[in-house]
Amino acid sequence: MAVREHDSRQSAQLALTRQLPPIIALATDAVSSPHTRRAYARALYDFLAWVEQTRPAGLTKATVQAYVTHLKAEGAPASSLNQRLTAIRKLAFEAADNGLIDPAAAEAIARVQGVRREGRRLGNWLTREQAQELLRTPDATTLKGLRDRALLAVLLGCGLRRQEAAGLTMRHLQQREGRWVIVDLVGKRNKTRSTPMPAWAKAAMDEWTEAAGVEEGLVFRPLRRGGHVQPGGMSAQAVFDVVRTAAAAAGLEVRPHDLRRTFAKLAHKGGAPIDQIQLSLGHSSVQTTERYLGVDQDLTTAPCDVLGLRL
Repeated sequence: MAVREHDSRQSAQLALTRQLPPIIALATDAVSSPHTRRAYARALYDFLAWVEQTRPAGLTKATVQAYVTHLKAEGAPASSLNQRLTAIRKLAFEAADNGLIDPAAAEAIARVQGVRREGRRLGNWLTREQAQELLRTPDATTLKGLRDRALLAVLLGCGLRRQEAAGLTMRHLQQREGRWVIVDLVGKRNKTRSTPMPAWAKAAMDEWTEAAGVEEGLVFRPLRRGGHVQPGGMSAQAVFDVVRTAAAAAGLEVRPHDLRRTFAKLAHKGGAPIDQIQLSLGHSSVQTTERYLGVDQDLTTAPCDVLGLRL
């Protein structure tokens, strides 16, 4: 009798794992960022492979807790483990919505605790001198150098994400109130914002578009050998590669998102109000912007010095 029950549980589990792949697609399609979507899909297929190998008793809270224990034993970092757990929670709710598991089981899985992250990762920022050196790195006598310099100028001068830079079109560039603005840019979570553009970034972009003959459509284009402009746009990975190559030439180690942080920090040091930096970056909360600023405590000119009180 016990053997029969064991075989029955295994058959049910096998049926469940065969039904999960299309549910994985539903779970990942609910995520707007393509990078997060790929990460969730990879995490869920890894989880599915573990389930098929270990044959636990269904998609339950105990199963997910056992998987978390497995990941910890494998030495998975907290950020990776928590991201995988978030993906599994989404999978559980989609499975419940499609009648594969009981909604109560999905709610129980949602209560599985992740790993607490101690401290806070601050990221990387460039000084004004380092940012200036990075802008000077591309060879502006070549078409590729003009493109790369314009791309770096937009990342540093406007604080764009690499996906946003890759999707930038000529129609986004408009004059508003006497200055150039990137208008109606659709960013993370499909939020729309407008971002002012400094004159030096617009000048770099004009040099590139004029030399490349770009008059409409996507601003940044891939190039073939010999400097021939190709149709279509650059991928987010291609933007990453441009930043990495330029940074290596300047003796720096930064990624595109570090240029976004640098935009925020240099703007703050220059006296820009935090709420305006927040609007330029498209953050939902000022707390997110404050993390980008990496504000250090100033003991020379401290808040207590400007209270205007005396005895």
